[in-house]
Amino acid sequence: MKAVILAGGLGTRISEETHLRPKPMIEIGGKPIIWHIMKIYSFYGINEFIICCGYKGYIIKEFFSNFLLHSSDIKCSLASEKIEILNNNAEDWEITLVDTGLNTMTGGRLKRVEEYLNNETFCLTYGDGVSDLNIASLVEFHKKHKNVATLTAVQPPARFGAIDIDDDNIIKEFQEKPAGSAGWVNGGFFVLEPSVLKGIKNDNTIFENDILPKLSKDKKLHAFKHHGFWQPMDTLRDKIFLEKLWEEKKALWKKW
Repeated sequence: MKAVILAGGLGTRISEETHLRPKPMIEIGGKPIIWHIMKIYSFYGINEFIICCGYKGYIIKEFFSNFLLHSSDIKCSLASEKIEILNNNAEDWEITLVDTGLNTMTGGRLKRVEEYLNNETFCLTYGDGVSDLNIASLVEFHKKHKNVATLTAVQPPARFGAIDIDDDNIIKEFQEKPAGSAGWVNGGFFVLEPSVLKGIKNDNTIFENDILPKLSKDKKLHAFKHHGFWQPMDTLRDKIFLEKLWEEKKALWKKW
């Protein structure tokens, strides 16, 4: 199974960092947050990734192109222009990095990588949030209910939006961050069937506004309730909070 990571947004709410690099490359504990996300998936045996690049995507491409040099000790012979890897600490990952456009919306980015999904069930997440979510249980839940899409529902503070879930864990109504709401919200970790891509019209399609509400209306969107740790990195305050957890060895998302 592959995991698609949306990593092309401008990250305007954390512009203190993103004026220099794309949001997924902001570091927590000396590693980009996208690396932390990929480590979560890898812990559960998902090692194939499709990264939807956009704003400053070349920085993400350069990071992974030089990942072996970043993570290993090397010996350089300047006269012969040879580089010897002394200890290979590279991850066993297969990564497809796709330029999905600077201004493309989330649904449009997903549509642009359709050819790399091989018409198979896949995971989807954003490149700016971490969780101690059990990915294996999420995938198992999706397969058990045999629905088109499964969304991970979390319960953060009320400043986030809400989704309405019935007793059979079917999402009755989806609203992205309505003012004054509280309860279960979109946690950003999905399992999707390839048929979801049929509803994406073009680059302007917003996954959260155009696709998820339609799926919920048609009773094709299940909720996997996660009661554990979940934290997006929307602001500099969030980044500082995650960094503090890492430094204090309280990073609950670190299972590796």
